[in-house]
Amino acid sequence: MTSNLTAVPRHAILYSFRRCPYAIRARLAITAAETVVELREIELRNKPEAMIAASPKSTVPVLLLNNGDVIDESLDIMLWALRHNDPGHWLDSAWMQDVGQLIQCNDGKFKYYLDRYKYADRYPEYPAHYYRQQGELFLAELESRLNRSQYLCSDHFALADAAILPFIRQFAAVDPAWFENAPYPDLKRWLDRFLTSRLFDTVMSKYSPWKPDAPSLFLGTALSGQEDKIIRGNHSLL
Repeated sequence: MTSNLTAVPRHAILYSFRRCPYAIRARLAITAAETVVELREIELRNKPEAMIAASPKSTVPVLLLNNGDVIDESLDIMLWALRHNDPGHWLDSAWMQDVGQLIQCNDGKFKYYLDRYKYADRYPEYPAHYYRQQGELFLAELESRLNRSQYLCSDHFALADAAILPFIRQFAAVDPAWFENAPYPDLKRWLDRFLTSRLFDTVMSKYSPWKPDAPSLFLGTALSGQEDKIIRGNHSLL
């Protein structure tokens, strides 16, 4: 986290890209926390200078707080939002160490093979099905957990689910026909329940890329400057 910016925004500002799984998980937590942030959708090929100034690594999501501090790791953004307000009890788990380890597996080895499975032509060392098989080791772990409970680390939708689901969604989308017939029935039910939820629908609204002279948009609404009409997420949205 840094605080070397002189321009302090009125509202926290989230730079986001709609389809990025890291940005999706950040938007999920912010929405579930009923937190007001200005949403700035970006184009990956034309990143705004304001975002690069806030976070030189220039990868989404980037959250610029109204005290000038910057949070540019998706999991840190999730924790920031939920530690301020957690009506859905996403952090209320006796197994937070387990949650952290599972998310670490997702963000590490699984994401490594997900990228290679999705863009196999860029990684010709192995065929796509090899990368998929390596990713399936994590799918099998999730399936085992979901055999025992509807959710990964709790008896309700919580941090681990929100942090990992966007990546499973991306994995499933590489070859939907294969995934539909894959031997992971509980995983598929878990994913389908998420994809048809109000929470997912809320955070996946489409917006035009942000421009410096554009009216402000707030997460969950296209109505400028009307915070009282923001669509806020909570535990009942699933």
